[in-house]
Amino acid sequence: MAGSGPTILIQGAGVAGLVTAVTLAERGAQVTLHESGPRIGSGASWFAGGMLAPWCEAEAAPEEVTRDSLNSLAWWASHVPDVIRNGSLVVAPPRDQVELNRFGRRTSHFETLGSDAIAELEPDLAGRFDRALFFAEEGHVDPRIALGRLKERLLILGGHIRLDTSVVDGQFDWVVDCTGIQARESEPDLRGVRGEMILVRCPDVVLHRPVRMLHPRIPIYIVPREHGVFMVGATMVESDDGREITVRAMSELLNALYTLHPAFAEAEIIEANAGIRPSYPDNVPRVHRDGHRLSVNGMYRHGFLLSPARAAEVADIIFTQAA
Repeated sequence: MAGSGPTILIQGAGVAGLVTAVTLAERGAQVTLHESGPRIGSGASWFAGGMLAPWCEAEAAPEEVTRDSLNSLAWWASHVPDVIRNGSLVVAPPRDQVELNRFGRRTSHFETLGSDAIAELEPDLAGRFDRALFFAEEGHVDPRIALGRLKERLLILGGHIRLDTSVVDGQFDWVVDCTGIQARESEPDLRGVRGEMILVRCPDVVLHRPVRMLHPRIPIYIVPREHGVFMVGATMVESDDGREITVRAMSELLNALYTLHPAFAEAEIIEANAGIRPSYPDNVPRVHRDGHRLSVNGMYRHGFLLSPARAAEVADIIFTQAA
């Protein structure tokens, strides 16, 4: 049922735009979501890992990112039935144990596991690692399924979604820009951070949670999805190069998979892609206001973690003004 509150145009249907649209519609706003691409999630959100891991992300993120993301798992679980809450596992090859020690010093809310406990959690990793860090309070979601669920939720709430067609923003009480790196002309502080990923199908390996494998230069994460599919991604590459995935990146991702488990040598590569994440100099997403125009941007690698908090911030601004 459509709301009777303020009319709001959300520009951009990535994770920030969809979460903001649903949050506002739940508060009673009349929401129109406009995406200039051919489908929802046309940008970096489509290639995300979907890890809801505030404690792991604390290894490299400012304290406010951890603080603002603590409620994200509960938000996603209340909106998307496909959230998996099995925690996160962090491992390192024997030569990189110093990286595991460093990761542990910079994080909290984990348990240090020996080889037997690793095998109990992930039987297919039995005998492959002597030590791991287990973050039991974390979870993950398939981003593509999650975005679709939010689209369904928005439509149930009476929201409208427009793809490709132009929308006149002057027809709305408020406009919220969630267009990511496309907003760089109006937000010169934004920079691009390239993320590369592959999807493989490997029915011979079963994982129950995301596994982060540490390396001094390029940490890798492996996220299980349905039907024997795994998403493998690099956390960040400081570049706004919009080309397809490079040979070097592909080699690093595949080598990491093989190091995690040799059965991945027979995996089928079903997708390889790269996306550009919008980021501010401090890597902290934020909300800007200019009159009745707001922007939610700079999601860096925290889009799924921080979108609920930033959407709540947008809603508070709009509904406080409307009161």
